Amino acid sequence: MGFKDGFVWGAATASYQVEGAVTEGGRGLTVWDEFARIPGKTFSGHTGDVAADHYHRYVEDVALMKALGLKAYRFSVAWSRILPQGYGEVNEEGLRFYKNLVDELVKNGIEPYVTLFHWDLPYGLYRIGGWQNPAITDYFAEYARIVAEYLGDKVKHYITFNEPQCFIGLGHVTGEHAPGNIMSRRAVLEMAHHVLLAHGKATKVLRKVAPHVKIGYAPTCSAHYPYTQEPEDVEAARKATFDICPDPDNFMWNIPWWSDPVLFGKYPEEGVRLYRDIMPEMGAKDLEVISEPIDFYCQNIYNGSAVRADGNGGYRYVPREPGYARTSIGWPVTPESLYWGPRFLYERYQKPFYISENGMAAHDSISLDGKVHDPNRIDFLQRYLRCLKKTAEEGTPVEGYFLWSLMDNYEWSKGYSERFGIIHVDYKTQVRTIKDSGYWYRDVIADNGDHL
Repeated sequence: MGFKDGFVWGAATASYQVEGAVTEGGRGLTVWDEFARIPGKTFSGHTGDVAADHYHRYVEDVALMKALGLKAYRFSVAWSRILPQGYGEVNEEGLRFYKNLVDELVKNGIEPYVTLFHWDLPYGLYRIGGWQNPAITDYFAEYARIVAEYLGDKVKHYITFNEPQCFIGLGHVTGEHAPGNIMSRRAVLEMAHHVLLAHGKATKVLRKVAPHVKIGYAPTCSAHYPYTQEPEDVEAARKATFDICPDPDNFMWNIPWWSDPVLFGKYPEEGVRLYRDIMPEMGAKDLEVISEPIDFYCQNIYNGSAVRADGNGGYRYVPREPGYARTSIGWPVTPESLYWGPRFLYERYQKPFYISENGMAAHDSISLDGKVHDPNRIDFLQRYLRCLKKTAEEGTPVEGYFLWSLMDNYEWSKGYSERFGIIHVDYKTQVRTIKDSGYWYRDVIADNGDHL
């Protein structure tokens, strides 16, 4: 028993975080290009102008992927490389970059998993309202069509959106991410609806122009777990995982608002009740479009919280122990979330399941011996993957796992202060060094996780 034959072992990146070359190849501006230049918005004023220079070094990077034995590479396309304004004239040079990347991956036996949107909204679209403009749903569908037609049958897997909770919630509720434009709750719900509608329209277009592909969707959230194995605590953790948070500072940070419309064709009743006075206007067929069938469901899972039943049919969070394990970015280490998260999500949504992101930031550096020793990351990954393996053995149809991240990169508002990669990047020289965790992951892939 263990992971299924053909389990997809991969790693992931995102365009703005690794590509660099922000003024090359006809690429248009994005909201992150602008946001990163606002004083105080990013760590030490860091930008993604160069990042890991993946745009120029993709051949080298694919060779490293092959050396690690990766079965798949999940990367995102920069919308503004394809359509510099987000709509209108197509940039052939941008398309060629992704075609060359896909060709290099396929040549090396690595399956491309293409994410269409990972937060870098074209600035041209932002200027005309961004996600608040209903026209963006058609612009996104057209962008999906162009990409799928150009990349052809070498790409067999598409993911429409990565973590809408973040680019809408952090971008427009807290303002800590681009574009940093804090909006009313009514406006935020309107933007969220447009994201979901864009997902549905793009899914429909992909079905038409690329009938060979499988289509997925990659939201995120905390994956809570029961404090004990008692049935009442398990039910409490399930309830907490799918609850709608009424906190005005975090009201977009939940699973069902972003996934129920896609999988069930309706918004969750609890949310509709909470937001009844500010619900977005909807067309008669919007939910039908949003729920265009997908082939697989993804979730980015990094952590969660222990939950107990409160004795009144509800739940309460169990306080973390003093000195609890944390990553360098301050996130708690909770491997149980990779057992219970997939289990609860499959129970609810009944779709083949991928972990589209999981990993940790650590204080990595080149040691005197020229190597990068990161035993804490190895320990983290082993603990989490053991839990994922257990849930797979017990019947959750886990299809694959994408480690975040392939290489150190621009960590959004944290700039270059955090390192998530299994490949170290010296940002001054762009020299790549496989970390100990990278070699460890290579061995996990080689035996399909049998010796975790």
